[in-house]
Amino acid sequence: MSTKETYKASFDELQQIITEMESGEIGVDELASKVKRASVLIQKCKEILSKTEVDVQKILDGLEEN
Repeated sequence: MSTKETYKASFDELQQIITEMESGEIGVDELASKVKRASVLIQKCKEILSKTEVDVQKILDGLEEN
């Protein structure tokens, strides 16, 4: 994956990992790497959401000033 992952791409991959885990498709040998990847994706999604929240708040603050 590229360094500049989008929220949708990260979220979709996370959903896929969750689906695989719930269905039992992930073997014991893969489990640790999938959980590690999921934690990276969760962090990425949180970062994107936080940045978006800050950006939206700045826009709203700018509208209130006008």
